[in-house]
Amino acid sequence: MSQSGEYSRREFVKTSATAAAALSAISLGLPSRAHAAGLDRVRVGLIGCGGRGTGAATDCLQADDGVEIVALADAFQDRIDKCLDGVRQWCEKNNASFSQRMKATPDTTFVGYDGYRKLLALKDVDVVAIATPVCFHPVHLEAAIQAGKHAFVEKPAGVDPPGMRKVIAAGELARQKGLAIVAGTQRRHQARYLQNAHAVAQGAIGKIRAGRVWWCGGLRRTLKRAPGQGDAEYMTRNGNWYCFSQMSGDHIVEQHVHNLDVANWFIGRPPVQALGFGGRARRQGGNQYDFFSVDLDYGDDVIVHSMCRQVKGCYTQISEQFIGTEGSTWGDGKLVGKQVAVPEFEEKGGPYVQEHRDLIRSIREGKPLNEARSLAEATLVAIMGRISAYTGQIVRWADLTKNQKSPWYNLTMQPAALDFEQGKVVAPAENVIPLAGEA
Repeated sequence: MSQSGEYSRREFVKTSATAAAALSAISLGLPSRAHAAGLDRVRVGLIGCGGRGTGAATDCLQADDGVEIVALADAFQDRIDKCLDGVRQWCEKNNASFSQRMKATPDTTFVGYDGYRKLLALKDVDVVAIATPVCFHPVHLEAAIQAGKHAFVEKPAGVDPPGMRKVIAAGELARQKGLAIVAGTQRRHQARYLQNAHAVAQGAIGKIRAGRVWWCGGLRRTLKRAPGQGDAEYMTRNGNWYCFSQMSGDHIVEQHVHNLDVANWFIGRPPVQALGFGGRARRQGGNQYDFFSVDLDYGDDVIVHSMCRQVKGCYTQISEQFIGTEGSTWGDGKLVGKQVAVPEFEEKGGPYVQEHRDLIRSIREGKPLNEARSLAEATLVAIMGRISAYTGQIVRWADLTKNQKSPWYNLTMQPAALDFEQGKVVAPAENVIPLAGEA
């Protein structure tokens, strides 16, 4: 790849959008935390202190020496304690002062399903990192933006169409307020993906005509239920949430969203419809499928095949490939086509750290990134595929975004996020799955 001082199309769009957002905030007289240019300290509140939350905390600490974790919220105290231990171990390994990087106190540590609300009420929180189970993301992100906080939110955006529209609306409100939203779709912050996306945008492989995206692996989880454990705790403990489609969206949403996001990104738009199938023969407990196979129609005769599987002992593949009129490319691999100028893209500490570097830089420069729509649209593609597989029907993009008469427009997964706060959780029946043609 050759170097060039040119901006990629993505950078141009990003810069234009963020500049417009900043001007909008000023013209509307809205408070804007994007004016934190030159900010030495970045005070972070973590919502969701499990394994991914602890990982997000240490990634954020590694991204910038000015980051301090000042508040913690989780449904369970022991997960907060484990998170504190994880950050302490990271500090020891990296010769960092635990007391200087971890500033959360008993007064800024909140336990319970409503703990995020108490964290967001703190004035001394600049950025929140949301790493709760997937079904909570729309509610937690909306509340964060309403509270005037910048946000990092893990992928995917949620589990159902109303939740995705909520995330898109939160993104628009963030734009008005001059707030940043960066998502855990880390491929968009990974140098090799950025290079290939730039080359594709410059015509290196011509017009994309087809593609295939895979997440085929062997991951399976065993549910655990302690004696006397209620439904709410059972569904959120020990990664159990991952095994319920109401909580995770099924693995096509929770995991395969990464690859579907790359398809949207490289093609430049979401698909117009999906037709797929799936099934289950191996899992025990929960209600997820073992596999999905979905044809995605992007319009203009562009078709992408999506395939994801979680079955041990089978061939594994996690990648994306796109075929153009003048060449082809893998998402982060070999590109065959016309030579075009490609700039260097920063990636320090890997993409999981770089996404936090990009978030913090955008806040300091007063040019807040906003990835809410791209995250929501990638998640909606996955939801389209899931609904199609569950029902056996074609699902159109408009069915989830515009057509209020569609049976799926207001489809809401139950139990929903607020049910956990209100103590109304009833776990769904396990080992009962949707049957195409009957669901």
